[in-house]
Amino acid sequence: MDLKNQPRTVAFHTLGCKLNFSETSTIGRMFDEKGFNKVALNAKADVYVINTCSVTAHAEKKCRQTINKIRNIAPDAFIAVTGCYAQLNPEELAMIPGVDLVLGTKEKFKLFDKANDFTKKDSSLAPVYSCGIEEVDQFEVAYSEGERTRSFLKVQDGCDYFCSYCTIPLARGKSRNASIQETLVKAKEVASKGVKEIVLTGVNVGDFGTTTNEKFIDLLRELDKLEEIKRFRISSIEPNLLTDEIIEFCANSRAFLPHFHIPLQSGNDKILGLMRRRYKRDVFASRIHKVRESRPHTFFGVDVIVGFPGETDEDFESTYQFIESLPISFLHVFPYSERPNTRTVDMDGKVNDKELNRRTEALLALSDKKHRTFYEQQLGTIRQALFEQTTSRGKTIGFTENYVKVILEHPRVDLINKIVEVQLKSIDSDGNVICELV
Repeated sequence: MDLKNQPRTVAFHTLGCKLNFSETSTIGRMFDEKGFNKVALNAKADVYVINTCSVTAHAEKKCRQTINKIRNIAPDAFIAVTGCYAQLNPEELAMIPGVDLVLGTKEKFKLFDKANDFTKKDSSLAPVYSCGIEEVDQFEVAYSEGERTRSFLKVQDGCDYFCSYCTIPLARGKSRNASIQETLVKAKEVASKGVKEIVLTGVNVGDFGTTTNEKFIDLLRELDKLEEIKRFRISSIEPNLLTDEIIEFCANSRAFLPHFHIPLQSGNDKILGLMRRRYKRDVFASRIHKVRESRPHTFFGVDVIVGFPGETDEDFESTYQFIESLPISFLHVFPYSERPNTRTVDMDGKVNDKELNRRTEALLALSDKKHRTFYEQQLGTIRQALFEQTTSRGKTIGFTENYVKVILEHPRVDLINKIVEVQLKSIDSDGNVICELV
């Protein structure tokens, strides 16, 4: 066998948000077109691409650990690093042994132009392509691929908010998007692959239309006409941008599901002010109640930051009680992580690690309680489940329209990538819902 004529191999690793997953898949399709074979991260590959996150110090640490892991698996491999960490700290990444290329936000989809045929150089400093964030003005409609049932479709990027703790505007630039028609072309491309469900993703999807003088609600209306896609979910929409018009449209639409991911960050108005958020907690509560009026079984996933500088015990307690009072279904809890070049660096009132951990654990326990309560409320109801995978024990796993994870035990037919009616019966020892076909 002539090894020189064998296809080259590539492995990918994605850290962070759904937006990153959509972008990694788009980069992956570029490698497919060039004849590369994709392999797992823990396999030996010719090229490794790491798409990074910089929301927390922990995310950056995981990137460095991944690079070291790759060097042990394949010391001669070409390693390219892109994403938010690469935009914010390119020189730091370039000095890590083994890294061959660092691509910032503007250059991430130009990998083949910059990689010089992925020839590894004997150098301790990788080439860096990371422009100033004011130059980041392009937009690529990206989507994830690999799961037959669901795809993350990037409809918006960047942010104009500049919250006091956040580096996303520094890493991804200003809010921008493609046109509705360009987005529809990509959605149809996703549909042609047999995908049944699309999750609309972005840094702040409610800001869609900033660069094209269009509106997010108009995008939703056009997507709803795309009958090849049976289900749409909305990911990460700011409470102040979740308008009555959007809520009412989704409640009466063909395909938009009763599931919202809404960042709260704090349930205390003083802390929201210090964070430079653009709403107060009453606005958040009004959005939750408005949605629930029209669709009582809606699933709400909510982001919360604990231990923000200046957050006292009383402030945290007010956040806890506020969340406890609302019909929230699940919490994504983030311990505050100080980020360079943000306003919080110079803030007083830092919370010590012990108290930070206590508050985190308290909200995680509240999340578990609320998640369980939400599942219990669904028992006995009939739902539409999209089944995604089958376990080694013959059980088929899927999600209802309101994001209940369901288990169907030993079905007699293949239900993967099919939407079927199920009745929710009981909760198993893992916290998932056992269902039966209707």
